[in-house]
Amino acid sequence: MRGLINWLAERYQIDQLLSFAKKKDVPIHKEFVWYYFGGIALFLFIIQVFTGILLLLYYKPGADTAFESVQFIVTKVKYGWLIRSIHSWSANLMVLAAFIHMFSNLFARTYRKPRELTWISGMFLFFLSMGFGFSGYLLPWNELAFFATKVGTDIAGAVPIIGEYMLVFLRGGQDVTGGTLSRFFGFHVAVLPGIFTLFLAAHLAIIQFQGMSTPLHLEGKIKRKMPFFPNFMLRDLVVWIGVLNVVALLAVFFPWELGVKADAFQAAPAGIKPEWYFMFMFQTLKFLPAEVFFIEGELVGIGGFSLAGILVVLLPFIDRKSSRGIKHPLVTILGVLAVLFIIAMTIVGYTIE
Repeated sequence: MRGLINWLAERYQIDQLLSFAKKKDVPIHKEFVWYYFGGIALFLFIIQVFTGILLLLYYKPGADTAFESVQFIVTKVKYGWLIRSIHSWSANLMVLAAFIHMFSNLFARTYRKPRELTWISGMFLFFLSMGFGFSGYLLPWNELAFFATKVGTDIAGAVPIIGEYMLVFLRGGQDVTGGTLSRFFGFHVAVLPGIFTLFLAAHLAIIQFQGMSTPLHLEGKIKRKMPFFPNFMLRDLVVWIGVLNVVALLAVFFPWELGVKADAFQAAPAGIKPEWYFMFMFQTLKFLPAEVFFIEGELVGIGGFSLAGILVVLLPFIDRKSSRGIKHPLVTILGVLAVLFIIAMTIVGYTIE
């Protein structure tokens, strides 16, 4: 083994790669635990890739074949039901980990100078994670996914000026059809993974060059650090093993249901809801009146969420006090209100028809 390592080291400058990996230090403090959630999201993405490749061996996109191919995976392929459940559970947990990672960094003000690009690339990764969920939801071509996708794309179509173009772009036409399924399949397995990988590489490279961030209120108070490689990475691996066990237990004891095949000619069943990470937006739009100050209520809601997303992405350039070492309470207050709003609307969405 040592001979192989020496052979590779002579040709590929492994020593330089190792020294680059060891360059980053991890600050040790009372809020140290939040550092793990970025790695958890990354690990769950890796699970997504491997289980997705296995599912691709049998999945057949198409209105006449998608549901049957997933049914075949679940009922005929050895451990196919387990792979599909792991894929579905890891997707949901990945979005949850991304939510936690985003808000923990927001409250710690880690977006402050010089880490603006770290924050922006991370936000794009967060949005892409939700895009994975939205595009993958339709692929089983079951009743729930079909009508939920119809509702979701209708919302996109309500955007002024570009809404009609967005709707046609997403659906591949005016209605949700087999063409929509093929388009979402392409987004899910090619377009989004390619873009995600580029942003992920940039995100990790920036963090490696700049090191792990420190919460603003602990700036200058950190007395201990540990090398990222191998010390923190070994801890990360232990956490990943724990996460893998959680995913496996959820997949075994709560297998992902397939449901009923989609039928475009049937009426939408009662209680159609999106995935949980879109529920707060869905429920908010339901609560809005038909008109708000003579503007269509749905349009106000979509505009509000879009504006909020843009402001969060641009937060490093809005909250300039953090770069000067001043922790403005408004960011914390708005962040807490956003978390409470998301949780409340999600709970309401699942409890009220």
